[in-house]
Amino acid sequence: MSRSAFYNGAGQNPYGGDGDNGLDDIREERYMWKEVSEEPNEMNPLAATMSAPLADAFAQTLVPKAAVSYLRVSTRDQAYRGGEAEGFSIPAQREANRHKAASLGAIVIKEFVDRGASAKSTNRPELQNMLEYVAENSVDYVIVHKVDRLARNREDDVEINRALGKAGVQLVSTTESIDETPSGMLLHGIMSSIAEFYSRNLANEVVKGMSQKARGGGTISKAPLGYRNIRTTDGEGREVRTVALDEERAPLMRQAFELYAAGDWTVAALADHLADRGLTTLATPRVASVPIDGKKLNKLLINPYYKGVVKFRDAYHPGKHEAVIDELTWQKAQNVLAAHTNGERDRKHPHYLRGTVFCGTCGARLGIHMTKARGGEIYPYFVCYGRQRSRNSCNQKAVLIEDVEAQVEAQYDRIALKPELRHSVEAMLSEELRSASNDSEAQLQSLRREREKLERQRDKLMEAHYEGAVPVDLLRREQERISTSLVNIASKLDAAALRYDDIHSNLRTALDLAEDCGRAYRAAPDDVRKQFNQVFFKRVLVHADADPEIELAPPFDTLLSAEVRTAVRRQETEDAKKPTPESGLLAKPALNRCAHRQMASFLAHGSVKTLLVEPRGIEPLTSWLPAKRSPS
Repeated sequence: MSRSAFYNGAGQNPYGGDGDNGLDDIREERYMWKEVSEEPNEMNPLAATMSAPLADAFAQTLVPKAAVSYLRVSTRDQAYRGGEAEGFSIPAQREANRHKAASLGAIVIKEFVDRGASAKSTNRPELQNMLEYVAENSVDYVIVHKVDRLARNREDDVEINRALGKAGVQLVSTTESIDETPSGMLLHGIMSSIAEFYSRNLANEVVKGMSQKARGGGTISKAPLGYRNIRTTDGEGREVRTVALDEERAPLMRQAFELYAAGDWTVAALADHLADRGLTTLATPRVASVPIDGKKLNKLLINPYYKGVVKFRDAYHPGKHEAVIDELTWQKAQNVLAAHTNGERDRKHPHYLRGTVFCGTCGARLGIHMTKARGGEIYPYFVCYGRQRSRNSCNQKAVLIEDVEAQVEAQYDRIALKPELRHSVEAMLSEELRSASNDSEAQLQSLRREREKLERQRDKLMEAHYEGAVPVDLLRREQERISTSLVNIASKLDAAALRYDDIHSNLRTALDLAEDCGRAYRAAPDDVRKQFNQVFFKRVLVHADADPEIELAPPFDTLLSAEVRTAVRRQETEDAKKPTPESGLLAKPALNRCAHRQMASFLAHGSVKTLLVEPRGIEPLTSWLPAKRSPS
């Protein structure tokens, strides 16, 4: 492109007036010189005394050079500081670059501004636009305030200068004397090295300061939703930054963890529920507050900050801030998230058995497939996702849903406790629980010692990490191990601290559900049947040509196990031979103590009562249980 054609499309005049006034003046100067140069020599004494090369050189002195200006600030805070549209730095750089252009006899015809862009990388929109512009148009100078505005490492500096040299453009610094001379190039290299040193050293100092702050439990960035960053001053006028609970949002975030940990919500549905309750993001000077959505909520649910922990560079540090939820609730929420790794979505074909039934051949989930017969009838089938999506070599055939429904109902009839058997099981387990409660103090002491031991290990691990003896990957694994162990101990401590009456109440609730559960299941609507399936079964393995296999969920895997039934019957036989009317209690059967402790732990936490409580928070759904109860 010729310079005249370039100027015709240059756009705005940087010195005011109409868009093409500055370039019109340049074209008029050229036109006047052309008239002078084309006059006959006898009429143009100047031309007569001037040779052709000298005339061309003189003509060039009348044409201003073309320059582009590149401006940059590192952070958006700098770009909008002081309530100004461009802060303070950008206007100062602009003015300095214009003065430099004027001293070179050039006009700034275009300006490129990167607002809030780091010079660590060349991946900056306006920098790339500038390089494309100078490659396609006739430009004499690229003017920057300092070399570090273009790049803060030598490799990028070399690449940018190579691109400018290829386009025939000279780089000019307003504050540094860089040019094409050997000394200018030496100074350019030195300034580029200084810029890289400054950037790397600053990054190291920032990381060092953040690491020290994290070790002390400080918050190293903006606190998540539910907290507020507070800036105050102390008695000596120094700024003090702290974090406090957001009184409006913190209770809603606590509710978010508690509801999701129960396992009854998807992230999207929970986000809608919380948005209806008034949970919104924090407004900023440039972004308005909006209701929480599923994507934002998912990020918040995996943030350990809410349990009182600060994470920095894959290491976890006890925080100074107040925790929103306890460690146990946070871990339950993580377990639910991990169980939903394949995603949470609204079902196209909902059914109360979905999520409970699995393929009996390969163990994959069963999905619903609708098949239309020639006559127009539609038959719903359970199909193996493993076979349908070619994940494995499973060859199980599709099974009619109504057949599976009937098989599951039959399973409830099979596992149900008869009234007389239920009474015997309750008496036996009540005695075991009473005996276990007498030993609870010794268990508490043992658990507390174990907890203190793990806490000491955690402290020593952090000290070793600070000394550089433990790498980050090993630190992360050990912290996860210790954290998991502490959560388990906290769960056991909660169970051991409960009174016998509370545990016995949960036992009776579980036995109420197990007694004649087949009739209760048949009488229940689909949504309650789904709750029954979630409570009683880990999963139901469906076969195409055989009865399903069931895996009971705690505590029913113990309450309804063959071991308990056998122990009860054996004890009843012994009691028939040697009655003990004085005690009124069955003798203690030889039941596995480990199974007892496992069953007692689940009963102590009231897991059955929690899962079958209606949203209103009333008693379990006893309206679907048999009306007649056995005496206790």
